[in-house]
Amino acid sequence: MMTKIKTEKQYEAVMKTIEGLLDKATKIGGLHKLDKAEAGMLADLSKIAEAYEDNVLELMPIRPKTLKEAVEFKRMERKWTQADLARTLGIGAPKLSQILSGKREPDVAFLKAVHKKLRIDPGFILTHA
Repeated sequence: MMTKIKTEKQYEAVMKTIEGLLDKATKIGGLHKLDKAEAGMLADLSKIAEAYEDNVLELMPIRPKTLKEAVEFKRMERKWTQADLARTLGIGAPKLSQILSGKREPDVAFLKAVHKKLRIDPGFILTHA
């Protein structure tokens, strides 16, 4: 039995096992219905996953995968409402809402404002817009 997670790949495997055990518990009527070995494994894996999250993942910078995620992260980081963000970017709140919901493609003015006002890397913007 693994006692410490050393790589992201190991973490993903542990999380997959935890999710499988939780799914099984849901299907059979609750955690209390898992057998002793499964319940023990779930407890042990949860502890080592939590230790990995606390010691490794917490230290990793957040890496957004989309422009929307990057913009939303910057908004939350500054504790702004969507209206605050729209004002900062110099666009209307409805336009911002449409862009963030995927109903409208970001235009050049929006992309420039995201770069200048939110200081999002232009390379990221070009590859994720």
